[in-house]
This record gives sequence, C-alpha cells and structure tokens, in this order.
Amino acid sequence: MVGNPLGCSSPFGRDLCACLVFGSPFSLDQSAPLLGIILAKKEPFSRLTLAAIDAALEAGAILRQGFGTSFKISSKEGKHNLVTEYDTLAEERIIASLKAAAPGSRFLAEESGGSGTGEGPLWIVDPLDGTVNFAHRIPIFSVSIALEENGEIVSGVVYQPLQNELFAAERGKGAFLNGEPLHVSSVQSLDGSILAIGFPYNLIENPFHCIDHFIDVIRLGIPIRRLGSAAIDLAYTAAGYFEGFFEVGLGPWDCAAGILLVEEAGGKVTHWDKKPFSIHSKKPVVATNGRIHDALATILHKA
Repeated sequence: MVGNPLGCSSPFGRDLCACLVFGSPFSLDQSAPLLGIILAKKEPFSRLTLAAIDAALEAGAILRQGFGTSFKISSKEGKHNLVTEYDTLAEERIIASLKAAAPGSRFLAEESGGSGTGEGPLWIVDPLDGTVNFAHRIPIFSVSIALEENGEIVSGVVYQPLQNELFAAERGKGAFLNGEPLHVSSVQSLDGSILAIGFPYNLIENPFHCIDHFIDVIRLGIPIRRLGSAAIDLAYTAAGYFEGFFEVGLGPWDCAAGILLVEEAGGKVTHWDKKPFSIHSKKPVVATNGRIHDALATILHKA
C-alpha cells in the first residue's frame, strides 16, 4: 500500500484501517497477516490486546459467513433468549485463537461458561452479542472480548462484522474505532441527548423497576434507541453517537469490553446509584459521556 489515503494514524496499522473502512472482507486466513502488519509497526497496544483483535476478526468472519443463511436455533432461559450454532462456532474459534496466543488462558464465555485453570489471562467473551438480531436477519450484532487482570478490565475489543467497525481499547492508552481515537460527545444537557437502552430477557418481571424508569426517561421527550446489542450500545456511547446507555441484568460478557471503551473515551460508568459498577453484579448500569451522568442516574435511581 503506497501512502495513506485515509489520513489514518492507526494504532492497528494503516493497511488494517484501509481494509476496515473500505469494507474489504476478512477471511480466517487473512487474520494472521493482518496481525503481522500491526505487530511490524510496533504500535502501542500490548500483545494480548492484539490477540483479542485477531480473535474478534476471526469470529466476525464466521458470523458474516453465517448471517442470512439457514442454521440451528435453540432457546435459553427467558423470553426470546436465543442461541444459534454460530454463537458456538464463533466462541470456539475465539477460545482456540486466544489459547494459541496465550497458553494457560482462562475464559468466562457466554455459551460455554468458565474454563481453564491457573493464573493465566482471564478472557471474558461474548461471541455473538445480538443473537436475536442475527437469528432474525437484522444486521446489528457484534463480537465482544475483554481481558481482566486482578479484577480490572485492561483490554476490550468490540467488532461489528457487517459494518467492519472495530472498536478497541487498552487501559491508559485510549479507545479507537478503526484506528481513529474515540471521544465521548460534548453534549452538556440531558435535554439535548440521545440515549440507548436494553431490556432483560425477564422483562415481564420488571426487574429494578426498569420499565418504570424507561417511562420516566421517555416522558422527558428524550429520544431513545434500542439496538439489541449492549456491546454496540456502549461502543457507540464511547464514539459519541449516543450520550448515554442504561440497562439491567447484563452479564459480564455483555458489557466488559464496552465499559472500558467508554471509560477510555472519557466517559463515565456506574450503577444507577452512582456507585462504582461491577461487571459481575448483574445490577443496573448507566454509561454516559460524563456530562449528563448525574442527571440521568438521578432519574434512574429514584424510588
């Protein structure tokens, strides 16, 4: 590749950025050369973050190949809580890829649960966030991979394969979309915001009064979007497309990578009571650009 027509100072390497922006498809065989390009440029991300990027691209290729085809679908606990054979195929690929890159790795994955022993890296994996969308041929879903060390998320990758949007963050090094730095929006008021929301599979039980709080927000006339992938909601908050996002009942695989993206892009993430958020709590989460955080959290936490 001669020059850099994108003007892209990419921490993933300009060749990768070009492929992503121009929509060149990734195959499983292309992932390794792409990672080689990144490593050759000695960019700032650690080896483990680069391994997560590679694994996400590989899983994304599998999902892209399966989207819109015929496949097996089964149900888990809760209404419309689906799992497809591509959830499993993508997860198996991610785990195999990360095991090869980091022997001794441990995993907390949505479909297979916990695996691995010892003191190796702990990977938190959602191979297909937005399974209901995928199963119904709605083109909004993602791969989410996070790395936890000593109880702290230190790397996060969210990849939306149909849009070729690769979000990546490493603690202390910023957040990026296709190589470009991410920053949360500069909107100062809740009135001027657009928000994203998700609902739990046990919505009929109205956990944490989430239906009531949703109504409290829409009564203010604030536009709300429901995309069906918490990882994308959080990534889009990090990118400044949304000013905030709130949901209840998320698993760690749903939100770990996205939360780091928001924080590294300059945003804020807490429980609805404004206390520090734990990805393992399954309690309500609110993530914002920071500027509207108190106002939104106050509404969500009121009795």
